[in-house]
Amino acid sequence: MTTDEKSQLTAINDAFYRSFEKRDIKTMSQLWWQGSSCTCIHPGGNVLKGWDMIRHSWETIFKNTDYLEIDTEIINIELGQEIANIILIEKVTQINQGRRLEAQSIATNSFRKMAQKWCLVHHHGSPIMRR
Repeated sequence: MTTDEKSQLTAINDAFYRSFEKRDIKTMSQLWWQGSSCTCIHPGGNVLKGWDMIRHSWETIFKNTDYLEIDTEIINIELGQEIANIILIEKVTQINQGRRLEAQSIATNSFRKMAQKWCLVHHHGSPIMRR
């Protein structure tokens, strides 16, 4: 993995989280592959298959959230010629109707290089349970 490839991939991953934080479905749509085989699992949720279901889930989250702040801590990056995975911790602060929620998840974001462009093809967030 070259430094340039790693920088490009982390920039796309950061753009995903900024679009999430800004509740920007247009930018998020540009990052996701929009085929029927992409998948998304929100913390505590079911497997969503295909861009239409995934897009609807993000739109629902955005519509029902007044404010989002997301900090990430990358744990590992695996980069191949066509497939890449980033494993990270998500620290999410969400405000909705004056109620503040804070949660941490461990997440995997999988990317696939298609037509010389990295696209998000899988996002899986699992809650980190506090003891």
